[in-house]
Order: sequence, then structure tokens, then C-alpha cells
Amino acid sequence: MSVVYDFLKSCGVFWVSTVNSTDCPSDNIRPACRPFGAVAEYSGHLYISTGNTKEVYKQFKNLPYIQITALKAETREWLRLEATVEERTALSEKKMMLENCPVLKKRFSSPDDPCFALFRLNHCRAFVHTDDGVKEI
Repeated sequence: MSVVYDFLKSCGVFWVSTVNSTDCPSDNIRPACRPFGAVAEYSGHLYISTGNTKEVYKQFKNLPYIQITALKAETREWLRLEATVEERTALSEKKMMLENCPVLKKRFSSPDDPCFALFRLNHCRAFVHTDDGVKEI
């Protein structure tokens, strides 16, 4: 995952897409996308976080399939990552996330902050798109 992690970190902001189905009838399911900036790598897995009061948290829990896209600034090189998300509650993992992404400390006071939700990405498939084509990484 290091190549994917390095790519996401180099972009600064990346976009997480989910299915917005928490409050919708099945015939009105629609995509939802929002910017994220905090990502960490730990024991070969990528981690992202959010607050458990946000709609994205409900979407992660309801239907844990996501897609992440990121574009390197001033290039045409971009990444598409497909994964499932799994909530993680271990304080050691939450501490790691806060240490690797200090900007999160503005939102979450500590690893045991009751609103701090951490998700590990599983079953990842990543593709880099360049002018030369698409390559799975």
C-alpha cells in the first residue's frame, strides 16, 4: 500500500465517494462525494477517519464500499482506489492516526474522543491513470 499512500499524501486532498442510501428508498440511491485530507498507513493498511456524527460515517456503516480518487497537482496523473471500510476502535490505532495526521487534533481532542471514528481500508484495488494508460498498483 505504500505506493498508494505516497500518492495520496502527495496530493494533499483526495475525494471519497460513497453510496448515499442511509435515508433514501432503494429507487433513489445516489452517490455522495467529499474531500478528505488525512490518511495514514499502518501494518500494511490505509486508514481514514471522520466524525461519527457525519453522514459519511452513516454511509460507511450502512454500505462499506468506497472509491477514492486523487489528482496530482499540475499533472494528468490520477489515482482511483476501490476498497471496503471497517471501523476500528483500538486506541493504539486511533493514536497512530492522530500522530500521523496532526491536523485531526483540531477536531478530535484525543484517541478516546467519543466522536472520533477510524476506518481501515480493506480489499483495496488501486489504479494509476496517466497519459500512457492505466496501471494497477
